[in-house]
Amino acid sequence: MSEIQLIIANKNYSSWSLRPWIALKVKGIEFEEVFSQFDETTGHKHFAEFSPTKKVPVLKDGELTVWESLAILEYLAEKFPDAGLWPAKQSDRAIARCIANEMHGGFMSLRAECPMNMRRKEEAINVSEGVHKDIWRIVDIWRDCLEKSDGPFLFGEFCNADAMFAPVVNRIAKYQLSDDPVVKRYSLAMTALPAWQEWEKAGKAEPWVVQEDEAQLEIFM
Repeated sequence: MSEIQLIIANKNYSSWSLRPWIALKVKGIEFEEVFSQFDETTGHKHFAEFSPTKKVPVLKDGELTVWESLAILEYLAEKFPDAGLWPAKQSDRAIARCIANEMHGGFMSLRAECPMNMRRKEEAINVSEGVHKDIWRIVDIWRDCLEKSDGPFLFGEFCNADAMFAPVVNRIAKYQLSDDPVVKRYSLAMTALPAWQEWEKAGKAEPWVVQEDEAQLEIFM
């Protein structure tokens, strides 16, 4: 059994859990997936047993607990320096960290109005101007990176920056937020990953529904 555990709550909605999970899978790093379901009625009280913030994902490595998706990805990059979790070139690493941090701390309108949802039918909803601005910025990031790297991923090979933007691929598709060729190119690369397909299949098979993550068609009319 691997010493590394990644604790997650679901795969249909949990965008933050997808990020370190897909990085571990794509890079072939052995880990144990530990499932602890959300419990909205108690505010996920049981998460306090393993998470200082009562949130997931949480990575356990022996006695060490690491929380926050981006911090987990940084830890994995240090623990497995040969895995290529950040680009090899220093200037590329700097930009990769910039956009990973921008994703971590930004795009609030997109997050609020268009939750990740693997089961959702692909159907547009009325969204705010804030969502449109978020998408324009994301497409600009993807275009700039792919033009410089020639793909298929943002810096050529899959890295932590791709892991951070993975949930956005789902959001753009499910809410039909962009038909830009750059989005199509990058989305095809991401969704072709066996790790993506494994997560998506499991997410679609989950039986429970979190109403707050089911965006309604009538919002922002």
